[in-house]
Amino acid sequence: MQTEFSRLRNQAHLPLDKTLAKALGYSIESLYRWERGEGQPRPVVLRNLENIIQTRKIKKIGSKFRFIDLFAGIGGLRRGFEPLGGECVYTSEWNKYAAQTYRANYPNDGHEISGDITQIEASSIPEHDLLLAGFPCQPFSIAGVSKKNSLGRAHGFHCDAQGTLFFDVARIVEHHKPRAFLLENVKNLMSHDKGNTFKVILKTLTEELGYHVQTRVINAKSFVPQHRERIFIVGFRDQNDFNFENLVIPDKNSGPRMSSILHPEDGTEPNIPPFTEGSKGRVLSKYTLSDKLWAYLQNYAAKHKAKGNGFGFGLVDKNSVSRTLSARYYKDGSEILVSQGPKQNPRRLTPCECARLMGFNALNGHDFKIPVSDTQAYKQFGNAVCVPVVQAVAQHMLPWVLEQELTEHGSMKKIA
Repeated sequence: MQTEFSRLRNQAHLPLDKTLAKALGYSIESLYRWERGEGQPRPVVLRNLENIIQTRKIKKIGSKFRFIDLFAGIGGLRRGFEPLGGECVYTSEWNKYAAQTYRANYPNDGHEISGDITQIEASSIPEHDLLLAGFPCQPFSIAGVSKKNSLGRAHGFHCDAQGTLFFDVARIVEHHKPRAFLLENVKNLMSHDKGNTFKVILKTLTEELGYHVQTRVINAKSFVPQHRERIFIVGFRDQNDFNFENLVIPDKNSGPRMSSILHPEDGTEPNIPPFTEGSKGRVLSKYTLSDKLWAYLQNYAAKHKAKGNGFGFGLVDKNSVSRTLSARYYKDGSEILVSQGPKQNPRRLTPCECARLMGFNALNGHDFKIPVSDTQAYKQFGNAVCVPVVQAVAQHMLPWVLEQELTEHGSMKKIA
């Protein structure tokens, strides 16, 4: 039998976790007892839950649609939709350092950041119009599917994708049926596990969940001075005239160069501690490679060049476009090394420059807060989505993300 506490908690879409316990001022053990009907909470606890329900029923003033941010990282996907009138009503990110950066940059959210999405019930997530997810790429095991079908066991994505993080995206879509979703991943998702991964994903989204899906690979080089190809998967619950191929992408050969994101080091940019110092805003010496590391990278590159391989460091100057910034950048920075002249060792990008390279800061800006160590910051930006790309995709999706209804003539009418 469902208890009053359980009924209200489910109505408020609140997970039974330490965050809720802290908000109510009781231990998680007490919440579990109330959930099981072993004792009754004080009336003030039930009133607090009722207040949360009323608060969640009221759409934020000025918001046009509600979205959730899964595998949120540091909030790159969010930065494309929030400026268009979107209200983020739920966030999930398991990495504590990424969550720290996320909180620092979105301090006014009316919700806590949930942790491991595999432990979150779909019913506890608030209703939403749009689902955003930059889910990790994992192989799917479909061995034995036919046997399971013959035995009447789980089938479809409940079988194919079980145990992968895409499964959690699918089960949330299945439960809430949002108007639209945007998923982002590496370009290699299409060839991952000999194409099986992508095949299962598309089959799940279209045949099993019934969404109208389109995909497109976009190179961020059109927006930032970085070669970075990512696949974007857009899905709509209802048939519409959205056409991903109609999204106009600027000429990638005419995009910005590294000069737009590098510290100028000539006094024209204010000093940005802890990355630059002095009246001219010089990059701190700690970002310059040691003689030992620089010699190692040069020898490594020469060895592979002799073998006919292309492995080696990537050296850039102000007129360059960089290689892809990766999550391993913290190790040696080899994919993007900034030249400091023929007689000086090159340096790594500063985390501030990484933020600019990924579009989190306006070019030559530094408003995005970086509250973590350099190592964690490099990992976070390397794993992030390029913000200007998402902004372009969001603008293209917006007319169909906003609520629509059929006019009496059967055509689509947009309601802001």
